[in-house]
Amino acid sequence: MFSKTSKPVRQESAPVPVPPLPDLNAQAPRKAPTPTAAKMASVLASDLVFEGNVSGAGDLHIDGTVRGDVKVGRLTVGETGNVEGGVQADIVEVRGRIVGAVVGKQVKLLGTAYVDGDISHEQLSIDVGAYFQGRCLQVRKGEPTPVSHHPQAAGSMGFSTPSYAQPVPAPAPVDAGQLIELKPASA
Repeated sequence: MFSKTSKPVRQESAPVPVPPLPDLNAQAPRKAPTPTAAKMASVLASDLVFEGNVSGAGDLHIDGTVRGDVKVGRLTVGETGNVEGGVQADIVEVRGRIVGAVVGKQVKLLGTAYVDGDISHEQLSIDVGAYFQGRCLQVRKGEPTPVSHHPQAAGSMGFSTPSYAQPVPAPAPVDAGQLIELKPASA
């Protein structure tokens, strides 16, 4: 069955080159996101309270409380969401509560929304049941959004709708040693 024959002698060949191992600490090049890839919104959960300004170019969904101004690309305030400050975004969708000025290209107040502040917009939609107290100013495409310093509407970031009060005359020049008496403005 089996015969004892000598096995062929194996000739030594040149060693096969082994590629180096990748450096695990080096940053791998990242692919740019595809435009069709859906981005996830950042979420502020209902049990969180954030004190301070929030800004960025992405999407933000607020179910918690923000005490400060919000400036993002797209903002959704959920039914339990609460913003106490100015809001600025390209698209604003409100189901919860905002107390402050709202500036956006598209602003939508759904039936559970509560907004107490002025709204500057290109498009505005208010569903039945939504509460809105303030003024709304439609801004045409291409026009800059007006900014004023209305005490109720302006947040610390300074964006809000214009104030419609009578123009205030320019103050007279003041000498360095002159005493100035400030009086409250009449309504």
